[in-house]
Amino acid sequence: MPKRGYHHGNLRQALIDAALRLIEEKGPTGFTLSEAAKQAGVTPAAVYRHFHGREDLIAEAARQGFEMFADLMQFAHDKGQPSALAAFEATGRAYLAFACKHPGHYIAMFESGISVNRTPELAAAANRAKGVLEKAAAALSEHIPPDKRPPASMFSAHIWAMSHGVVELFARNTGAASPFPPEDLLESGIGIYLRGLGLIEPD
Repeated sequence: MPKRGYHHGNLRQALIDAALRLIEEKGPTGFTLSEAAKQAGVTPAAVYRHFHGREDLIAEAARQGFEMFADLMQFAHDKGQPSALAAFEATGRAYLAFACKHPGHYIAMFESGISVNRTPELAAAANRAKGVLEKAAAALSEHIPPDKRPPASMFSAHIWAMSHGVVELFARNTGAASPFPPEDLLESGIGIYLRGLGLIEPD
C-alpha cells in the first residue's frame, strides 16, 4: 500500500492527518489505531511510538484544531477593527468558516468527547480561542452600565452556542433544511441578541 502522507521524520503528523480523514469519514469513534496506521502507511506498532491510544491521537488533532481556530478568530477580530461591532461579528463568521473548511478538526474539538483538559497543551489552545471571543464581547459591551452588563464570558458563551447550533444544524450537511444560508442565520441571530442587549439600534 502507498504511504499516504508519511515522510521520514514526520510520522506523528502523518498519523494525525490520517486520523482527521478517518474522523471525517467515520466519526471520532468509528476507526481504530490500526486503520490510522494503515492510512499513514506504517505498522500499528509504529503508532505507539507517538500515541498511547486513539484518544491521545484525537486529542492532538483537537489541539492543532484549536490552535488554527484561535489564529483564525484572532485574525478575524483584528481585521474587523476599529469597530468593536465589526470585530465581534467577524469572529462569529470565522467560527462558521472554520467548521466548514476543517470538519475533521472541528469534530475532534467539539464532538469527540475528548475533554479540553486532557492535556495542558490542549487546554491552553482551547482557552486561547475562547479568550478571543471574550475579548471581543468585552470591548463591545463596554458602554453598558456595569450593573447591567453581562459578564464577557457569559456573553461570548451565548454567541459561541448560537454559532455551534447553526453549524450543527445547517452548515455541515446533517440533513436539516433551512430556507436561509447559514451565514445569514448566524448574522441575524447575533443581531437579535445584540439588539436585546441594546448594543445596536433596532432596524
